[in-house]
Amino acid sequence: MDTIASFFSFITTPVSWIIVQFHSLYGAVFGESSGWAWGLSIVSLVILIRICLIPLFVKQIKATRAMQTLQPEMKKIQERYKNDKQRQSEEMMKLYKESGTNPLSSCLPILAQSPFFFALYHVLNTIAQGKTIGAMNSDLVASAQKAHIFGAPLASKFTDSASVIEQLDASVMDVRVVTVIMIVLMSLSQFFTQRQLMTKNVDTTVKTPFMQQQKMLMYVFPIIFAVFGINFPVGVLVYWLTTNVWTMGQQMYVIHNNPTPGSKAQAAYLERLSKKVERKGSVSGRGRRAIVKAIVAKGRDRNPAERKFINGLNKMGLAAQPDGTVVKSEKLAADQSQDGDTTHTGAAKRQQPKRQTKAQRQAAVKAEAEAAAENGEPQAGKPAADKSQGGATRAGGPGNGARSRAQSGRKGPQQRSKSSSKK
Repeated sequence: MDTIASFFSFITTPVSWIIVQFHSLYGAVFGESSGWAWGLSIVSLVILIRICLIPLFVKQIKATRAMQTLQPEMKKIQERYKNDKQRQSEEMMKLYKESGTNPLSSCLPILAQSPFFFALYHVLNTIAQGKTIGAMNSDLVASAQKAHIFGAPLASKFTDSASVIEQLDASVMDVRVVTVIMIVLMSLSQFFTQRQLMTKNVDTTVKTPFMQQQKMLMYVFPIIFAVFGINFPVGVLVYWLTTNVWTMGQQMYVIHNNPTPGSKAQAAYLERLSKKVERKGSVSGRGRRAIVKAIVAKGRDRNPAERKFINGLNKMGLAAQPDGTVVKSEKLAADQSQDGDTTHTGAAKRQQPKRQTKAQRQAAVKAEAEAAAENGEPQAGKPAADKSQGGATRAGGPGNGARSRAQSGRKGPQQRSKSSSKK
């Protein structure tokens, strides 16, 4: 550890200086030797570091999602060149280059925090020994040694002997109870962070070894923190617990507002977005428009949740545009009404009695044809003329009726010949 501490010694001065500046601020409120003043100084250091690391966190998210997308292709390369490791690594590097993905990008936040972590560990370990370091003079070192959090000195560890802890004006029981509680909270926060990533924000449509590795890390990381945590000073446990809580909250925010495509979180997000669009009639916010834009650009490659979202917009008479906005689509609304949609336009069209009028007309023609057949008329297709001729038969007697039918019989072929000649 001394070798690692000396390697990161270049950053111990900036870290100690930041702690001193925050301590001067909180010391004016809680007292210079208060554990809260020094504890909040460490918490503020974590928040400042994590704010600076937000761009790296964004890169980590993009890299992780890109790696999930590439997993099927990577698996094909591994199977194709399983007997040629050199060719396999060459194809992997080619795939990373073509997709613009860097496997190390997912580790950037942890790697960037490492120097600060070891620098803080070295600072607190030096304070426990009563030595000055960086911006910490002898007065500040003495003040930090007296600082207790729930009865445990910031520089004490679970493995410290009773004599060392007594020199820091504390009891072994207090130190070990506080350190155990903080180690448990640190491990649980790490487990919950990894669990919500695996259960909510992983593309469930892709089954790859990457997912199995993430599941394994979900159980391995908490154990690692529990084992190494007993060798960390209380101040370092405060630092690591704070950064775990920050990571958990940051990840919850990302899962809620920018979930991984194909995940359960995306299905829940698109359902919420669909309700907002239905209520407002538009997509508000640059982040939401970016998500809708990405869904539109996918075309036929959309996953089930994305297709459900697009179909939901169509049922509302809206159409998603390539720029992420939505517009009203009268054509889509008309199509949905013809398919049985219960929109206002569809209801208006169903109220038109066109079919009923046609049925009545067919029934009337059929009735007239039956009436003509009862009267013995051969021209069932011309009921009006047949009725008039039938009336003449009844008025003029049987002879007149026969002559009328003969005439109508002669006229029928003439009319058919005329129509054929016209054609």
